[in-house]
Amino acid sequence: MKGVVPSARVEVARSRPRGSQRPIARLHGSDEIPEKLYFKIGEVAQLTGIQPYVLRYWETEFGTLRPAKSRSGQRLYRRGDVLAVVRIKDLLYRQRFTIKGAKRYLAAEEGTLPPTYLDSLRRLKEELKEISVLLRKHSP
Repeated sequence: MKGVVPSARVEVARSRPRGSQRPIARLHGSDEIPEKLYFKIGEVAQLTGIQPYVLRYWETEFGTLRPAKSRSGQRLYRRGDVLAVVRIKDLLYRQRFTIKGAKRYLAAEEGTLPPTYLDSLRRLKEELKEISVLLRKHSP
C-alpha cells in the first residue's frame, strides 16, 4: 500500500475502533434516502453523517425536527425528518450559519418568522400616526 495515492477520499465511521472502521454512504440528495416509513436514529446518523447525540440536540433546537417515538422510546424519523436533517446540516456545515441564524433562516423560509423589535416599533408608529390624524379631524 505504500506509494499508492487514493483517487478519492473515503470517510470512515469514527465511533468504532480503528480495526473495524468501514466506509459509510453520505447522503447528498433526497434520491438516496431508502423507501422506508421510519428510520431509527442510527440509520439517520449513518445516512447523513451526523452523530446521534448531535441529532438529539438538534431536536431541541429546531422545531421542524420532531421525530415520533415508539413505545420503547426509540426515535422514529420519517422521510421529511431526514430531509430536515439534511437541510439543517447544509445550513450549519456548508453555509456556516450559526444555530440561531439557521433557525431564523428556516423560519423565514416557512413564513413563520416572528416580528423583530424594530418591526413592532414601526407598526406602533404607524398606528400612532393614524390615531393622531383621527384626533385632528374630530377636534374643534
